[in-house]
Amino acid sequence: MSSPVVAALFAIFIWWFSTGVILLAVRRADRSGRHLQTVLAGLPLLGLGTWAVWMSLSDASVVGVYHGFLGALAIWGWIELAFLAGVVTGPMKDDCLPGLKGQARFFRAFATLAYHELLLTVALLALVYASSGAPNQMALATYMVLFLARILAKMNLFYGVPRINTEFVPAKLAHIKSYFCRGPITYAFPVAITILTAMLVVCVERLWNAGSDATVMGFTLLTALTALALIEHWLMVVPLPDAKLWRWMLPAPKTMTNEER
Repeated sequence: MSSPVVAALFAIFIWWFSTGVILLAVRRADRSGRHLQTVLAGLPLLGLGTWAVWMSLSDASVVGVYHGFLGALAIWGWIELAFLAGVVTGPMKDDCLPGLKGQARFFRAFATLAYHELLLTVALLALVYASSGAPNQMALATYMVLFLARILAKMNLFYGVPRINTEFVPAKLAHIKSYFCRGPITYAFPVAITILTAMLVVCVERLWNAGSDATVMGFTLLTALTALALIEHWLMVVPLPDAKLWRWMLPAPKTMTNEER
């Protein structure tokens, strides 16, 4: 795993596989109605991620880099599972009111996922605190890439982009689709693309000038992750069938009634 090419392919595979596993778990929870049980069953993932991050902080070797990377992804993955399963979302469970605009629409949309955003922020602050002065900052860097990319993606979904894939929105979160805006791109898109491109350039520059195997592996993983985030944003405007990456591995969705939500 000390080859940059292998590390990049590993990052891409983990992104694809972990996304598919989370979507599969949520889809099965939608079909069985066992959403809370699914999230609780995923707690070992959170525990392993926390352990891996802790072990990575004092280990600046290649192994420590991978521990930090995978640990941060595990923590992020469990929080996403809790959100997509409808367990940790927000106080607002209703569709957006017709004609609602401006600040009223923004605050109502934020209320649909406020608890989730709080949990993500708490996890980020915990990583900042734990990583302070540590030799290995890989876990924090990985989480920050994910955190920033998510904020930028939500901005574009809220303000408007031509393509929005709602195929994998879980039944418990069906109301969130009413807050998406499909239409011409707004200022949010060039802002997001500029920020992510700048991040990618920095990662590539640091990778090019890396002086140790651990640094090479770290910035290879971060470069791949940032590139994936950038591609995901471009797929909001470029008509490519990205949903096919996971559709084949998921059971058919179950339509939920209002009483089941």
